[in-house]
Formats: sequence, structure tokens, C-alpha cells
Amino acid sequence: MKYGIGTLFVVICFLIISCKNNTSKTEETIPEAPEIEEKHLTLPERIAVAHGFENWKTIDQLAFTFNVDRNEKHFQRSWIWNIKQNTVTHINGTDSLTYNRKSMDSVAYKTNAGFINDKFWLLAPFNLVWDRNNYTYTHKVLDTTPIGKHPMQKLTVVYGSKGGYTPGDAYDFYFGDNLIIREWTFREGNQEKPSMSTTWENYKEQNGIKIAQEYKGASKDFKLYFDGIKVNGTALDE
Repeated sequence: MKYGIGTLFVVICFLIISCKNNTSKTEETIPEAPEIEEKHLTLPERIAVAHGFENWKTIDQLAFTFNVDRNEKHFQRSWIWNIKQNTVTHINGTDSLTYNRKSMDSVAYKTNAGFINDKFWLLAPFNLVWDRNNYTYTHKVLDTTPIGKHPMQKLTVVYGSKGGYTPGDAYDFYFGDNLIIREWTFREGNQEKPSMSTTWENYKEQNGIKIAQEYKGASKDFKLYFDGIKVNGTALDE
């Protein structure tokens, strides 16, 4: 990760997925949920809808804590996102910072890079709609998941070389007939070799939004997960 996080070097290898140090990413904004005509849904749009995208317009606030465990090291940071006002509160231990994403100073700008990364993990299916003009995609009807070795469909998304979340990078999404993502692979710069693969586990739903809370790698010493998730003030398990 190109943004300083002290000695927590352990998170570098997997925060690279959306923490590239470029202006286009740190100025990223979330558009209003576009209307999707059901008769003309693309596969990426269908996957987003399967995860509750059509309910996004009802969400005013989203709170969550991003956690990483690797070996015996733990990293976490918490966020409260007031979506309509476009304000974010970052909580790290006893410190907090609230900023408006339309007007950021240098401190907020750097903090927002972490928010973009963590939100990308949490809402990756919705980015298939938000970013639909910034990538190309292909669909393979039958492939094998990288971790569980299960037969599933695969959607490959390759971002354009300029702008967007991760310029030039590729993502392989693995899913079943219900279109719910079960594993994914990130390939930096669209290289053939995976940069990272994880499962998607422990789905919970609130306000019609389906969120995977745990992401596990092939090695048992790595887990990325979310807790403290609240949608419009209500926890996922309530």
C-alpha cells in the first residue's frame, strides 16, 4: 500500500487491490443508483442486482469496520459513511476524522484512499454497475474456482488503462446459478498469474443489500473480514 500505515506491512499485499496512489481513485465518487431496465440487463448488472443493487437508493448511511488478520498480526479501521451528504467519518482507535468527499484537504485526501479501498471490498458487486463504462468483460460458463476448486461460472472484468478504481487491472468473479459471488481473483495489470484470490463467505442481508463478511485466502494464516456493519443504523444480524 502506498499510503503509510506504520509497521503494518502485512496488509500491503492485499490492499494493493484498490489502493493505487493516483488522483483518479482518491477523487472517486459514488453516483446515484441508475435505473436498470430488467429486460436488458447485462451479466454484470444481473450480478449486482442479485446482491441487492436496486435497493441501494434506499441507503442513507453505511457503517463498517475493515479487518485483516495475517499470522498473528491484526489491522482494522472503521468508517461511517453518510451517503447522501457524501461525508465520511474515519475511526482508528481513539482518533477520528470527519470529512466531506467533495472538499478534502491533504489529510482527508490521504484518509479517503483507505476508504475507497475498504468500500471496494465491501461493495464490489455494485461497482459492476458504477464502473460499467470503465471496463470490458467476458463470461465463461464453466471454470474452476481458485481456492475451493468448485465448478462455477466466471465473469472476468478488465478495467481500462486510465481512470476508474484500478486502471488496467483485472478481476475474475466466480459464481453459481443464483449469481452470488463465491470467490474472486485479482490480477494486477491484467497479468495471467493471480495477484490474490479469496473466498466470499458469511453473507448477511439488511435493507435488501447482501454483503459477504469474510474473505479467506488459500493459506489459513490470512483472513479479511468486516464487522460492525450497520445499514441505516441497523446491524446486519438484527
